[in-house]
Amino acid sequence: EVQLVESGGGLVQAGGSLRLSCAASGFSFEGSAVGWFRQAPGKEREAVSCIGRSRGSPYYADSVKGRFTISSDDGKNIMYLYMNSVKPEDTAVYYCGAARWRDYCSSRYEYDYWGQGTQVTVSS
Repeated sequence: EVQLVESGGGLVQAGGSLRLSCAASGFSFEGSAVGWFRQAPGKEREAVSCIGRSRGSPYYADSVKGRFTISSDDGKNIMYLYMNSVKPEDTAVYYCGAARWRDYCSSRYEYDYWGQGTQVTVSS
């Protein structure tokens, strides 16, 4: 009954911006690490950005640092990924996930729940 649903993906030109959202039901983000991962065809799912349960400084992959921003509204059970200055190599299916009681968040194997994914395509 736990469900995470992503939205906000689509087609965007290189250099543009978009916001991804992840809404949880049957589950509370509070007390959990939350994060965004992405997977391109033929590649493994990789961490993009995440925040541990302590809500300290977020983790950002080197490839997105300075361009993407993660935000979590625990009271509303919604988290966001703000994507700026997007590049064609950002093209992937983006997944949100939650890892209960975890502070370490950049490994896909720590996560208990995943959304269905939302496609982001960046054209040159």
